[in-house]
Amino acid sequence: MLKRCVYLPGLAWRQLRDDPSRAPRLAVRLLARAAPGRAGARLGRSRLAVPRPRAEARETRDLRALLTHTHPSRPAPPAPSGTGVLQFVTNALPVTNAGYTIRTHRIALAQRELGFDTQVVTRLGYPLSQGVGDERPRVEVDGVPYHRLLPWFPAKDPVRAVERGADLAGRLIEELRPSVLHAVSNHLNAAVALEAGRRHGLPVVYEVRGFLEDSWLSRDPSHSEGDPFYRLTRELETRRMAEADAVVTLGEAMRAEIVSRGIDGAKVFTVPNGVDETFLEPLPDAAGLRARLGIAADAPVVGLTSSFYGYEGIDTLIDAAALLRERGTPVTLLLVGDGPERGALERRAAAHGVHAVFTGRVPMGSVRHYHAVLDMFAVPRRSDRVCQLVTPLKPIEAMAGGIPVIASDVKALREILEPDVTGTLTVPEDPESWAICLAEIIYSPDQRRKIGQAAREWVRTERTWRAVAARYRRAYAMR
Repeated sequence: MLKRCVYLPGLAWRQLRDDPSRAPRLAVRLLARAAPGRAGARLGRSRLAVPRPRAEARETRDLRALLTHTHPSRPAPPAPSGTGVLQFVTNALPVTNAGYTIRTHRIALAQRELGFDTQVVTRLGYPLSQGVGDERPRVEVDGVPYHRLLPWFPAKDPVRAVERGADLAGRLIEELRPSVLHAVSNHLNAAVALEAGRRHGLPVVYEVRGFLEDSWLSRDPSHSEGDPFYRLTRELETRRMAEADAVVTLGEAMRAEIVSRGIDGAKVFTVPNGVDETFLEPLPDAAGLRARLGIAADAPVVGLTSSFYGYEGIDTLIDAAALLRERGTPVTLLLVGDGPERGALERRAAAHGVHAVFTGRVPMGSVRHYHAVLDMFAVPRRSDRVCQLVTPLKPIEAMAGGIPVIASDVKALREILEPDVTGTLTVPEDPESWAICLAEIIYSPDQRRKIGQAAREWVRTERTWRAVAARYRRAYAMR
């Protein structure tokens, strides 16, 4: 039986290593593979082998219902003649502070500076549906208007929710008179924008910031590509891309994936992540924060800002630091953020005797103070499909500050790092390779300085929000 462990999917084996409490579930799955005929089939369907959240059956039913829903027909809309843009998003500042909401806000600010009248509308019921008692129908952040689709009563089914969202959005459209409706992941926002666009004869752009089904797949070894949730979500996302007049995404790997689904490449545009120009300013003095964090003034520090999910590969970074410690060249890890893997990562660092500082989440305005503590910024993402496709924002922020970045050699990260010029790439999920690269760079201050300067100049030229926001002009002009 133990020999069959080598056939476990890589993600399942890694998660068992990280969290032994998953052992009973994986044991049942192994038995299902080993048992012949009907016995194996029954075990494979067992909730012990493939547990499902209570809501998943309902989610699957809702996805099927959404696939049957068709939007009103309409002639091809005219090319936009005005500057009004209405973005449809899941959540937003000031209530939700995350990478998704920061990109939304920075793009809106940059577009407004470029002459667009960009405004944002959040999903039906937000933020009341999240338990936040803010009933204002409109708020303003840095001059960007954020609208809410209120009042809100939970819809009986997802199709009715889409229609209700389009009803409320229609009132905004009549008031604001936008020229383009710009939906942002996920497919529910696209469905509402498409419904409203068909009713009002407006073009719809769908911005795909990630692949929901692949993120879901990466978070639990019991998930598979054959699960209804995965298949139906992928089908819905692809359908919304096909229905939109144009599609925007974050990188070339993501664009290639979208085109591979049959979406016309002529209507797919890349608008990558960027940074606010304040990130290009000199970093603040780090001495005070180092002292408060208990980090010696002369200690080499490697770190990251991230959400702590398994696919981020932070376990590999900890294991690499453990190897360096054994070899007499210890580093301190500064791990800024939080998430479901944090407890396991803290235990791992302690077990290996690695000096790792876990800060939890920090305010957006404090991020550069933590950057100032770092000698290197790490992006140790695994080789999972979601990591191959989706380019993160955090390393670009670090590069803007002149911090050299070391990252896993996966497709999405190759788009932002040129080896030995603007960063360093190494083998994902290989602590030995990470330890070697860290040692080479962390103890070569001239090399770090050279890479950091080149990275900052690349960001200054290519990846400010103002620079990337200008790319939307082509997408908005598509019919």
